[in-house]
Amino acid sequence: MRGLVVAGVAAAALAIAAGSAQAARTPQQARGTGAASLVKTINVAASEFKFVLSAKSAKRGVVIFKVKNVGKLGHDFAIDGRKTKVISPGKSATLRVVFLKKGAYPYKCTVPGHAAAGMKGVFTIT
Repeated sequence: MRGLVVAGVAAAALAIAAGSAQAARTPQQARGTGAASLVKTINVAASEFKFVLSAKSAKRGVVIFKVKNVGKLGHDFAIDGRKTKVISPGKSATLRVVFLKKGAYPYKCTVPGHAAAGMKGVFTIT
């Protein structure tokens, strides 16, 4: 009888320990998954006179625009009140923007005449 009680207590202790270990892992896994989905990288190729984005939309959160000037003139990239410096041909710049609200966000090159020539578009946050 005493052997059954000891075995029962040991089994209960193992079940509690296993449950605690699983509970300890679950929040970390959830945090890691959630954090990764909050950051989106968009590659942007700038040339005369257009932008080509690797994606036209992202979810709310941090969007990192990696802008490469593949043209022959200097270009920049502006969106939501932020912009890169003027990027020389063959060079790159990174722009990090936090989007808190869903919506349509216009982007453009602010070098005079470039947006009018076609260097503009709309990026969507869902």
